[in-house]
Amino acid sequence: QVQLVESGGGLVQPGGSLRLSCAASGRIFNMYTMGWYRRAPGKQREMVATITSRGITNYADSVKGRFTISRDNAENTVFLQMNSLKFEDTAVYYCNGLTVWGQGTQVTVSS
Repeated sequence: QVQLVESGGGLVQPGGSLRLSCAASGRIFNMYTMGWYRRAPGKQREMVATITSRGITNYADSVKGRFTISRDNAENTVFLQMNSLKFEDTAVYYCNGLTVWGQGTQVTVSS
């Protein structure tokens, strides 16, 4: 069964950084666009960043210049480097590939 497993979430102060990882169990993900999404309390899930199999990236306006998505196809892993974190970045972050979703990892930005 294909699975996505996120890690790297946690508690960080405003202005801090975190790096999320998403490990995919199947090599098929190397061929497709992967993405990070998030759901903040009381809000709908939104796209944060996506990356195609060739490395073309797309970001939500709210994270441009602060977040960087990357992938290591050899390791079947997608990363999200988050810098200059803000209170409003607090959310559960989900990894996605095709119709498969990870279980989510909590990111809390608090002083």
